[in-house]
Amino acid sequence: MVLSRGDEFPVHQTPEPIAYSGTDRNFYDRYFFNGYAPDGSGFFACAFGIYPHLDIVDAHFSFIRGDVQYCIHASAEMQMERMALRCGPISIEVVEPLHALKVTVEETDGISAEFTFTGRAFPIEEPRFIRRLGPRAFMDYTRMTQNGHCRGWISLDGERHAIAEGTAGTRDRSWGIRPVGQRDPQAIPGHDLSGFFWQWTPVNFGDGSLFFHVNNDEMGDAWNTRAAWAPDGADAQDIAEGHGSMRTRLTAGTRWPSGGTLSLALKGAPEQVSFEPLGRFQMRGLGYTHPVWGHGMHHGPLRVEREDIDLAALDPLSPENLHVQIPVRVTGSDGREGIGVFEQLILGPFAPLGLSSFLDGAD
Repeated sequence: MVLSRGDEFPVHQTPEPIAYSGTDRNFYDRYFFNGYAPDGSGFFACAFGIYPHLDIVDAHFSFIRGDVQYCIHASAEMQMERMALRCGPISIEVVEPLHALKVTVEETDGISAEFTFTGRAFPIEEPRFIRRLGPRAFMDYTRMTQNGHCRGWISLDGERHAIAEGTAGTRDRSWGIRPVGQRDPQAIPGHDLSGFFWQWTPVNFGDGSLFFHVNNDEMGDAWNTRAAWAPDGADAQDIAEGHGSMRTRLTAGTRWPSGGTLSLALKGAPEQVSFEPLGRFQMRGLGYTHPVWGHGMHHGPLRVEREDIDLAALDPLSPENLHVQIPVRVTGSDGREGIGVFEQLILGPFAPLGLSSFLDGAD
């Protein structure tokens, strides 16, 4: 039996029940949220992923207090029900589609939370991400991204803190094909992934939201990129799209960004934007590149685990620590100031920054 709650809604895209998402075993459907106080402190994030053809759902909530990043990881067998939006203690409620969502983390191993995200403008649709390794689709997905404000609280070991007034952040929804679950053991002759470079910098200014992302190959050539400006309250037709180019600095001995300057050709946005780091969040806290809690892995009917990450003690060049989000203070060439996130992942060689092997760090 494959009927589920989703079949009650007019959202079908094929003649099949909602439980089926085409034929690619790597199909996924994901929610992501982050938030940070006006001074960049109190960073928190949540990820929730559904993998219909693996019949697995997983979710992660992670936040920083002091020099420690605290995490709750959860994984469950989905039983072909995609509409539940719950994995163990972590659940998502769509309060108002494309505008407001609520995340709840029920108390587990001393961690609980509740927050509501409310968008500042209509979400932007990023260009479709399509990347092949020879004949095989390595990535083929769509993402919508939205800046907004968060209200709620986070509790750690009985100590509850309200999310700071004015907390901003970003949420996205993406769906399609990415490598998930167990890695395919059969390589494609002559078509290995030689390098992967990713930057994503959503920024909150006082009067609107700036978005920039780029996927480059190992030589620095972009295969997917866009910049966008969304004034507060903007509808889809009011969002300006353009181009940007980032000059990136790396922290010595790492692949983490130490700042950068973004040049823009984009109506409504500054011509240049500089980024000043205010902290560091490890994306492994949300399952990204995590050696145990990677996305789509099978952990049985239900498994939930707390993890505490000492941010000062980890090895920056260990593969699970390469992917980061850096809260940043942002200054525009026109004097505007804002706050945002500088996300980066570099795997393998990347010529523009002098990286020549899989795990060498910056000079």
